[in-house]
Amino acid sequence: MHQDGASLAALIGSRICHDLISPIGAISNGLELVGMTSGVRDGPEMSLIQQSCDHAAARIRFFRIAFGTASDTRPIACAEARKTLADHYAGTRISAEWHIDRDLGRNVTQLAYLSALCLETALPQGGLIGVSLSENTLTATARAETLRKTWPIWSVLNGAACLDLPDVGPPDVQFLLLARICCEAGVETELEALDDRVELRLVLPGLNG
Repeated sequence: MHQDGASLAALIGSRICHDLISPIGAISNGLELVGMTSGVRDGPEMSLIQQSCDHAAARIRFFRIAFGTASDTRPIACAEARKTLADHYAGTRISAEWHIDRDLGRNVTQLAYLSALCLETALPQGGLIGVSLSENTLTATARAETLRKTWPIWSVLNGAACLDLPDVGPPDVQFLLLARICCEAGVETELEALDDRVELRLVLPGLNG
């Protein structure tokens, strides 16, 4: 079966996330057992290790959807999508809110998560990212006292998604992936920098909110 480069990369990313989540879970379970047998469950060292495991597991769950296969339309429960997004940013200077009260396909949730990753670049000192859905428009919004309102890579999300995409480094790969998925799915994109926020809107064909 033929696999293009983007699909193959998504499968590789999913495989890596799948293989990493199990040992991280095992470490977390091991810490609990050590705490039970040693009687030291709430010390700073144990808390730090447990917190690191929790953060790693949360990020892997998030990345597994964000960088997974774009054609996967299986539904993700609203509560799970909200928790995965919030947990991904736990312990960082960014907080995230999921303002969608319905289950969405994994492919639509992927667009939302990639949008959040793109808007991180607008928050150099931290801030708030919100994701909402109105009718067929998925909107991700970044708010903060200090906003970065211009960034060259943003051009691929402002009506240029189907043009030749530039070469970027790993920190900006989410822009290229989101642009490619939107182009292939016929999703219209618009990125707008306003006085108090940066807003990314995706018009999803065939979806009514």
